[in-house]
Amino acid sequence: MSAPGQKEDFLDKAVDAVEKKAGQASGHNVDPAKYREKNEKFTDKLRGLFEKKTGKKVPEKVSN
Repeated sequence: MSAPGQKEDFLDKAVDAVEKKAGQASGHNVDPAKYREKNEKFTDKLRGLFEKKTGKKVPEKVSN
C-alpha cells in the first residue's frame, strides 16, 4: 500500500479510512494506494502545522 521503506502511521490510516467512508457514501470505490503520495504530503503538512503551533513533536507512531 505505501511506498517502499515507508511505514503507514495512524494518521495515514485515518485518512485512508475517511476516504473509504466518503467514497462509500458517494457510491464510489476509493483506492487509498492511488492517493498515497498526496495523502502523505497532506499528513506531513498537518504534522508540521501541529508542531509549529504547539512546539511539541508528534510521536512517530501517530505521524512519521
